[in-house]
Amino acid sequence: MKIAVMGAGAVGCFFGGLLHRAGHEVVLIGRDGLVDAVNAHGLRLQTADFDGFLPLRADSSPAAVRGAGLLLFCVKSGDTEAAGASIAQFLAADCPVLSLQNGVDNAARLSQVLQREAIPVAVYVASGMVAPGHVVHYGRCELVLGPMTGSETAAQLLNAAGIPSTITPRVHEALWTKLAINCAYNALSALTQIPYGELVKRTGIVATMHAVIDECSAVAAAAGFTLPDTIQDDMLAISRTMAGQLSSTARDVARGRRSEIDFINGFVVREGERLGIPVPLNRVLHGLVKVKDDRIVL
Repeated sequence: MKIAVMGAGAVGCFFGGLLHRAGHEVVLIGRDGLVDAVNAHGLRLQTADFDGFLPLRADSSPAAVRGAGLLLFCVKSGDTEAAGASIAQFLAADCPVLSLQNGVDNAARLSQVLQREAIPVAVYVASGMVAPGHVVHYGRCELVLGPMTGSETAAQLLNAAGIPSTITPRVHEALWTKLAINCAYNALSALTQIPYGELVKRTGIVATMHAVIDECSAVAAAAGFTLPDTIQDDMLAISRTMAGQLSSTARDVARGRRSEIDFINGFVVREGERLGIPVPLNRVLHGLVKVKDDRIVL
C-alpha cells in the first residue's frame, strides 16, 4: 500500500520507517531539509535493534498524498487547519486519515477542514530527529485509535508492521490522559531544559506536577471525561522509564521553534475558562512558555 506521512517529524518518520520495513511504499511529506536528506541518502532509522538507511521517498508538496491508501497526519497542532486544507483535494475518498498529534481536539478540527472523519489517535512513542533525515527511537511504540470508518483496516495494517494498535470508544479519555501528563512535564522540561529523571528530583517540582494533574483532571471531568485513578502514579513512572528524555516542547524551545504549548497547557486554560474551572498552574506554565514562543521571529 502507498502510505503518506503528512508532517514528517520524529513521530511521522519513525512510524513511516517501520511501515516501509514492513513492505509498504511510504512517502514522507515535510520540510526541505528532511526532503533533501531522505532523497539523497534515505531515512536513517535508529532503534534498539536496527540502525540503517531506508530508501523512502520524500516530498515537500501536499500533492504527494495523491494515491495513498492510508494517511498519517503528524503536523504540529497549530498547523492542523492549514495542512489539512492543503491536502484535501488530493486525498482519495476511501483513504483513512489518522491524526497522530499532541492534544485533544486535532482530529475534530481536521475533520472540519477535510469535510470527512479523521480518526483520533493517542500516540505513545518517544522519538527524536537528531539530524535531517535521522530519527532515533527512545522508547514505547503504541497507538490507540478511535472506532471510526477505516479504523479496523488501519489497525490491522499497523499491527502487521509491528506497531501495536488498538481501537477503543474511549479514545478521548486516552487523549485527555496523555494531555494531562504532557501538561505536567512539557512546560517544566522546556523552561528548565532538564530531562525528566533529573526534573523530578528538584525542589517542589513533583508537588507542582501533582497539582497540574489535579487541575487537568478537574477540567476533564467537567468536560465529561474521567481520567484513570492511577494517573498520578503513571505520571511519575515516566520519570523512571524515560529518565533521560526532554519533552517535545523543550526541544522546540531549544531549537528556536514555536512550540505546541497553546494546545497542551493552553488548551486546559481555554477549557477551564469555558467550564468555569480555575487552572492557575496551567495558566502560569502556558504563559511562561509563550514568552519564549513570542521571541521567535517566524
